[in-house]
Amino acid sequence: MWKREEPVRPTGAREATGPGATPPPGVPAAAPAAHGSEVEAKRQMDNKDVVNIGKSVVIKGELNGSEDLTIEGHVEGKIELREHVLTIGPHGRIKAQIFAKAVIVFGEVAGNITASEKVDIREKGSVDGDIVAPRVAIAEGAHFRGSVDMQTKAPSQPRPGEKAEVKPAASAPVATQTGQRVSV
Repeated sequence: MWKREEPVRPTGAREATGPGATPPPGVPAAAPAAHGSEVEAKRQMDNKDVVNIGKSVVIKGELNGSEDLTIEGHVEGKIELREHVLTIGPHGRIKAQIFAKAVIVFGEVAGNITASEKVDIREKGSVDGDIVAPRVAIAEGAHFRGSVDMQTKAPSQPRPGEKAEVKPAASAPVATQTGQRVSV
């Protein structure tokens, strides 16, 4: 007659629905919930390698890696992901110097951030420290205290006896809120 595409469930079992329910075997799980990091959900859908550090994990020391990283826990020290993206989740609490390709902040960072591409402080994110990156985005509602250096590359040093050429910097709008200091 017709072919059934889902597995047959026992008739006496109740179907589990709602937020903590797990689907029966053979039925795909729902997409990640919106309460988490939207970046993390997008990466999971793209099937990229992303390492997660859970919110109960505490790391003190130096953290290096060659994969994209999402931190929900606490890290103190130094973080180096020079060719990869670092995401500080909503529960992430970082006291470290950060070096990465891109940094996305949903949680709290106390320390300087150096990124080769971009630093993005989201709505409830907080950064207390200096930022060095060619692109910086600070969402409304975010907290930032520090300075921003948006040079795309290190300035060339003049040779002895030569005058340094001074070029006016392109002005970019910088969002600030009361109590925040932004130096460009």
